[in-house]
Amino acid sequence: MKRPFGAYAYTSAPLARCFWAEAVPSEALRCPVAEGEIATDHAVIGGGVTGLNAALALAEAGEEVTLLDAEFPGWGASGRNGGFCCLGGTRAEDATVERRHGEGAAAEVRQAELASVAHVAGLADRLGLDVDRHSEGETILAHTPAKMDAMRREQPEYDRAYGVRTTLIEKADLRAHGLNGNFHGALTVPVGFALHPRKYLAGLATAARGFGASLYGESPVTRIDRKSYGYQLTTPGATIRAKRILIATNGYGSEDVPPWMRARFLPAQSSVIATRPMSDAELEAQGWTAHQMAYEERRLLHYFHLTPDKRMVFGQRGGLISTAGNEARIARKVRADFDALFPEWRHVETPFYWSGMVCLTATLTPFCGAIPGMPGAFAAFGYHGNGVAMGSWCGKMLGDLARGAAPPVPRAFARPPMRFPLGPLRRAWLGAEYTWARLTNA
Repeated sequence: MKRPFGAYAYTSAPLARCFWAEAVPSEALRCPVAEGEIATDHAVIGGGVTGLNAALALAEAGEEVTLLDAEFPGWGASGRNGGFCCLGGTRAEDATVERRHGEGAAAEVRQAELASVAHVAGLADRLGLDVDRHSEGETILAHTPAKMDAMRREQPEYDRAYGVRTTLIEKADLRAHGLNGNFHGALTVPVGFALHPRKYLAGLATAARGFGASLYGESPVTRIDRKSYGYQLTTPGATIRAKRILIATNGYGSEDVPPWMRARFLPAQSSVIATRPMSDAELEAQGWTAHQMAYEERRLLHYFHLTPDKRMVFGQRGGLISTAGNEARIARKVRADFDALFPEWRHVETPFYWSGMVCLTATLTPFCGAIPGMPGAFAAFGYHGNGVAMGSWCGKMLGDLARGAAPPVPRAFARPPMRFPLGPLRRAWLGAEYTWARLTNA
């Protein structure tokens, strides 16, 4: 397997102090190892939200499906994110999407964003999943006066694009809304909710098994070969014969599984801390009392929310080098940013820290569709840091595509993304963006 980040990123070390593992330990998510000869109609590679949703959709439809994960379901970004089920998934501007894909393409993307949140909410309700759901929509915070001016101008566009009524909150009113910090105002979009990602994953895995899906862990697919019957997949302990394959590895994918993936995805590190539970007095002192998921409107964004037991989960983008030493440096930077935004919590301990890989594409839109030149092969990836909702929905769409249905995949998602320039050195693009964002405070 050829992966674009440093080896440390693909160990379990960045996951060692993950808060979500307190309620759902890794052992609870582990699966049997694939061994011997296995035959299946559909082989899903990757056990995150995309892979599990694909497996569940196929199994519920009565299809034979086998899921293979290199570690265990949820080991990657799906089990170590910030717990945001929200709008997003694409970074491309509407005008760019329309120019590339035609009139109405941007509206298709917006509808997919809304559908992705509704999909996760519907799954939780239908399957009876206890995912610690909280937050009424998502709040965007302005980190500069200029950003607040932009929010005032852009509010009507949010309302039009998503068919909702947003709420603009001026700086003087933030404390009254329980959103006080070093911000210049906010805009609340009434779509989305926060959740416990590992509880969601555990529920998906249980449901998929219940409908007949076979799930295997510690079974990395190291080779895919085209055969007359479909595909042969090789893992360290098994050979899998599959009529169709679904690639759902996202930021933890390999450049050569299959080779078509080479340079079509760009992992980017996201790092998170979590505090101990805070008292009501501590929350009141800072003036942040809302259990609202929120993020700053900036390139190197911060994202955060209070959990039901009053811990603050706080994350940010960054990190281009994967080593133990650099991970420690990033952890200090995240804590320093936390202290700057919430000065009344400087004394509050943050015993949890973890990191994971989100995934970008060169087109700045997700891909969800058939792999060119590989009949019966499909892939979904590239959610740009908003994979809980969009990755789940794309997984469902992928399962439907594999069984011959015609799901409502946006045109912008169905076209395969181009390869990034520079190949193995493509992280340089992130370095340039990060430097520009820091210099301009964008």
